[in-house]
Amino acid sequence: MQQSLTREEYSVFSLEIEKSETNCKNADEIIDHFKACIEADPSAEFIATFDHYSHTRKLPNGVINEEIQDARNVLFCFGLALPAPEVMAVRPRSIGIVELPEHFFITFMEAPMPVANTVMESWAKSLCRKPARMASL
Repeated sequence: MQQSLTREEYSVFSLEIEKSETNCKNADEIIDHFKACIEADPSAEFIATFDHYSHTRKLPNGVINEEIQDARNVLFCFGLALPAPEVMAVRPRSIGIVELPEHFFITFMEAPMPVANTVMESWAKSLCRKPARMASL
């Protein structure tokens, strides 16, 4: 097995949305929003959702911050190109949704394809009733 670096680091985009700033009432509704965005985009394909909260709760030594009420990922892929075999290491994409008592926390890792970042950012911002600003961590 050979190890290589395709990029030194990936930044994480995050958006905190107060529950009063969105029409979504829970993580299920946010997941539905992202699924609709993915299905409407001809270059994206929905794969699955992963319930990270339930998975961690089942583990004998699983630890969850007491404020986290739900934590899930929406998995999907943008299928614009397969330029090299190594690109499979950074696919598929995932958007994380964490529900806290007063707000939702949306995150995704920077994609190597700038257009994908722009699309995912617009999907996340469209959850807000007023313009939102994503933060890069």
